[in-house]
Amino acid sequence: MIETHRLVQLDRQHLWHPFTPMKQWRQTPPLIIESGEGPYLIDTDGRRYIDGVSSLWCNVHGHRVLQIDQAIRQQLDLIAHTTLLGLASRPSIELAARLCRITPDPLNKVFYSDAGATAVEIALKMAVGYWHHKKKPSKNRFVAFRGAYHGDTTGAMSVGYNNLFHHLFPSMIFPVIWSPAPDALRGLKADACHRSNPDLWPSEDPQRCDGKECLDELQRILQKHHQEIAAVVIEPLMQGAAGMMCQPPGFLSKVKQLTQQFETLLIADEVATGFGRTARMFACDHQSIDPDIMCLAKGLSGGYLPLAATLTTDEIEQSFTGKLTDHRTLYHGHTYTGNALACAAAIACLDLFEDTHLLEHIAQSSTMITSRLQVLRSCRHVLDIRQCGLMVGIELGNNRDQAQPLDFAKQTGAAICTAMRDKGLIVRPLGDVIVLMPIPAMPHNTLAQMLDIVTETIQTWPFE
Repeated sequence: MIETHRLVQLDRQHLWHPFTPMKQWRQTPPLIIESGEGPYLIDTDGRRYIDGVSSLWCNVHGHRVLQIDQAIRQQLDLIAHTTLLGLASRPSIELAARLCRITPDPLNKVFYSDAGATAVEIALKMAVGYWHHKKKPSKNRFVAFRGAYHGDTTGAMSVGYNNLFHHLFPSMIFPVIWSPAPDALRGLKADACHRSNPDLWPSEDPQRCDGKECLDELQRILQKHHQEIAAVVIEPLMQGAAGMMCQPPGFLSKVKQLTQQFETLLIADEVATGFGRTARMFACDHQSIDPDIMCLAKGLSGGYLPLAATLTTDEIEQSFTGKLTDHRTLYHGHTYTGNALACAAAIACLDLFEDTHLLEHIAQSSTMITSRLQVLRSCRHVLDIRQCGLMVGIELGNNRDQAQPLDFAKQTGAAICTAMRDKGLIVRPLGDVIVLMPIPAMPHNTLAQMLDIVTETIQTWPFE
């Protein structure tokens, strides 16, 4: 307890936490994680918690996994890091070849970085540079979907603007063309940045949620602007930070068809949806989509070390090649690009997918989640339950029949998550959407315990 108190004081004096209201943070006792074991996090006082957020959507096989630990130690005995600028390294080569085997067929080139946002930044440069080298420099704009989130660097903010996160920085972003995103709860379409409009009612008719109006609008945009659009950027199947907003069946494949029709690239941001989160290795696999560029991060290294990858086609990569005097080189890079330790962890992570038949386990977990959460559908204050594999959003509100939101100032979602923490479960809300993102390899008995805590807490919460 004395050591915990010392760390708390140092934290309050020196540490600035991401996505955290710091005044409120410093007024409450923080939870300081000391260690982990499998699906559990352990704090400095020895209390154990189920990691229901996969350590921010990145952990895949659990904490302190023997095979990944050994892979990192073995690589550490060789070298921890060396640059890829003018040199090559065995782990980065082996991992690149492995990624090209498991991602959609046209993706055959890998550019490494260190986070999802940087993977997106590289994708944007690839798209604009490709059209420039194809003698179509006017194709330098992007279409993004409202409610999207792609990270917090400048380009990523631009194609994934969130008013709550980014309203201070309009001078730092470039303009994009916004296309509406489907909102199954409120029917037809909605701007997920402004989802508190009580005039938008939930749809009982699934045909109203087929995304047709959104696709029609995207078609109008591409028809009008295709000569200036480099790429359409999408989070396939599920918009994560928007509140786990599911896309209707077939929506993604129709977006791909439109990009092909109007000679526009498709960038698939699989940072959150990749590596089993949707019950397939990648969300694009559900509809056999071949994006022109795919962004990976989070689960790539099993949640062990910062690592990201932007994959693209031979055609796009080769557009950046030529004589030195052609000045076609993609002058972009990061100090820790292709870090050897991170790549070794990623290779071990992919080995475990095969050795443990993890995708089969995930499919069973997904079915369990659907079944166990069914009891919440009769709760008056549960507006919607959105699920795609292991990605779940439970949206809370005042009145299910009218999709009335809760008072944002009351921070009900955060309070409910705090109550769950007291019961041994760590989850994080997005406003008043309770987000569940269990570790893909989480044992089913632990997952059942997690879901019991979630359902019991929500069912007994004093909303009034």
